[in-house]
Amino acid sequence: MQILVVEDHADTLRMLELFLRALGHQTDLARNVQEALALAASAEKGFDLLLSDLQLPDGDGWELLWRLRKAGREPKRAIALSGWGSEEDKAKSQRAGYQVHLVKPATAGILKAALAEAAEAIHCIR
Repeated sequence: MQILVVEDHADTLRMLELFLRALGHQTDLARNVQEALALAASAEKGFDLLLSDLQLPDGDGWELLWRLRKAGREPKRAIALSGWGSEEDKAKSQRAGYQVHLVKPATAGILKAALAEAAEAIHCIR
């Protein structure tokens, strides 16, 4: 999958990049909402998946997904990966359009399962 990863913590972003690439995915990396929007605007084919933190320095992941949708650049699937894990946070993610809301620290197994589910859903969409 072509994955847009949005995470403001540099070490976490690097770990996600290495993990996703080891699984065979292509990644574009952003540290905030503005970088993510710029990458999405310049991506020829768009992204299969958005994997985003929710608490970002210039907004939040919910706003990011809304802005991507408004710009016609919404990814086929979206996974929130956040330290915010209340039931209200999860419900807000669902309302925003995230199919999955994972709470940090998510294990490699949990993240792999969410990625496999997204890949299966994207395969059905194509």
